[in-house]
Amino acid sequence: LLNRLADPVSGAVRYRGEDVRERDPLELRREVGLVPQLPALVEGTVADNLRFAAGLRGAAAEPDLPRLLDLAGLDASYAERDAARLSVGEQQRAMLARALAGEPNVLLLDEPTSALDERARDAVESTLHGLRERLGLSLVLVTHDLDQGRRMADWVVRLDEGALASQGPVEEVLRA
Repeated sequence: LLNRLADPVSGAVRYRGEDVRERDPLELRREVGLVPQLPALVEGTVADNLRFAAGLRGAAAEPDLPRLLDLAGLDASYAERDAARLSVGEQQRAMLARALAGEPNVLLLDEPTSALDERARDAVESTLHGLRERLGLSLVLVTHDLDQGRRMADWVVRLDEGALASQGPVEEVLRA
């Protein structure tokens, strides 16, 4: 709902105080980068995927591939790797780099570690913490893993059957 892949049937989703339905979806998606639960890379190399994302935001210049890969926790050699031959953890990091190519203000992460083993999950979480520090990005993390919520969140919004059940500081909400 936050980046208008769907619109709310009732109520409102607000971004910067404005109902998202009042925003142009493409403009909103440039500000709110999405990293979906399941990687969905385009055919070709990791670099092709980053160029694709930069093109969607209308960038005329070549994206800074080494920087984007570094931010996502991948070394520069990944640029020329076939996206289809990456491990799931590497694909998720390539999706993160692709979202960052759009230079968003917010990253919307839908269960970004659900298909990963503990080691890969920890590495992705560490990368996300680093992004908050290095870029000052806001992260909106959708998770069913309460422990991950404790590790990653400052503020929690708990939904029950699509309705707001509670919200507040992470320890206060997750203690209940």
